[in-house]
Amino acid sequence: MCGLFRFAIIFAALVSARSVMAAPNLVFIMVDDLGKEWVSSYGAENIATPHIDRLVKTGLRFHNVYSMPQCTPTRATLLTGQYPFRHGWVNHWDVPRWGRGCHFDPAQNPSIARVLKSAGYRTCVAGKWQINDFRIQPNVLAELGFDEHCMWTGYESGVKASGKRYWDPYLNTKEGSRTYSGEYGPTVCNDFLLKFIERQQKDRPFFIYYPMILTHGPLTTTPDKPDASTKLEKHTAMVEYMDTLVGRVVAKIDECGLRKNTIVIWTTDNGTSGGVSNRLNGRLVRGAKGRTLENGTCEPLVASCPGLVPHGDTDALFDFTDLLPTMAELAGAKLPADHVIDGKSIAPLLLGKADDGPRKWIMAMGGGGGTYDANGRVINRYLYRDRVIRDKRFKLYVETDRSAAKLVDLQNDPAELKNVIGDPQFASALAKLKRVERSFPAEDAAPRYSPLPPQRWDVKQAKPGRSTGLKGLPSNAPRRKKN
Repeated sequence: MCGLFRFAIIFAALVSARSVMAAPNLVFIMVDDLGKEWVSSYGAENIATPHIDRLVKTGLRFHNVYSMPQCTPTRATLLTGQYPFRHGWVNHWDVPRWGRGCHFDPAQNPSIARVLKSAGYRTCVAGKWQINDFRIQPNVLAELGFDEHCMWTGYESGVKASGKRYWDPYLNTKEGSRTYSGEYGPTVCNDFLLKFIERQQKDRPFFIYYPMILTHGPLTTTPDKPDASTKLEKHTAMVEYMDTLVGRVVAKIDECGLRKNTIVIWTTDNGTSGGVSNRLNGRLVRGAKGRTLENGTCEPLVASCPGLVPHGDTDALFDFTDLLPTMAELAGAKLPADHVIDGKSIAPLLLGKADDGPRKWIMAMGGGGGTYDANGRVINRYLYRDRVIRDKRFKLYVETDRSAAKLVDLQNDPAELKNVIGDPQFASALAKLKRVERSFPAEDAAPRYSPLPPQRWDVKQAKPGRSTGLKGLPSNAPRRKKN
């Protein structure tokens, strides 16, 4: 009997180990500030991105993917699986720079890393964070579920060196923050990830979140193009070096014999910064970061795992709320029961078990600088932030008073030049998207957090949107009352 019991335990352990081994490794790569007009496999001209193009040739290329139009709303959305109206990060907020006790609170928000860690994944993040201050919360990434990290801290108010993310970068690891003299920040973070991959064993899956430092300003040279001088030359060089770093990650996965069980997802967090333009399929496209135009919110996304993810193109609808539930299903992890998750899983599509995703619409909202009330607590300026909702063909612009302002037929007007909201032939499309809008809460939430203790650098802090010069907030919106 004792022998049978021992055998049963060993057998159960073997079954468990096999189930863990079967779970795919998950690598999520997100570029900072880059639209489709800078990715050659999407039809971009005057640029070469061969490593991303290679992912397209071995994977699934998406055409209808929505991020939020600016940094903070996008990052909080992918981490939580919630829309900004629910998690509260409707506006941009550099936590290390603007402080006021605000932070992405591990105790009050779901975290994609914690979800995957609960399923046995080793987890790592490298690149840009900006929604916590590591001086005050040195262990916050571990609390959010990341085993290892190498991050640009974000500009820390009062620490001049922290403003550097490219040459001589100021980066944070478990050993603390320091300047890496003579080095290039994106390369340091990339090398950190390559070493993490090398240490992984095939008996346990891993999750990598790679929010790249590139290609966000300030425009600068790269190790491959040290002589780039003009604005366009520097931006082009940064795009090309981003592509090179993506290629190094995929090459390391190949080298370690992990490619057949590693799903690599590559995308961007929002459109290209304003003032930078390029041609896309014969049409000039201007950078639209912070705006809800398609070139500000509809991003490139490629998923690749030869032999597992099918090859081709898809018009499936996907927005950044969907990342958490998709990866949870791929990993065999349970969604957090104590939070509402807005996203929907597209795991069957990625695994070739479905021809389309479950979504009938996607949505984007948020941007500009946030503000705070008289007590110093960060709030959203407006009760209801303007937003866009679209299906595979039509897109509706919604104002801050919840009125429908513009309807675009993207199939026939990709540049969004014509408002067809009054055209009777599109009445049913308008009604459909208006019904979606009516399902949203009447008032956007504010960021959820327990305030951190006041810091000496908070005293001189100015309100974002004023001295910081952040833009992107509508002027016709009803403002929140301050306490």
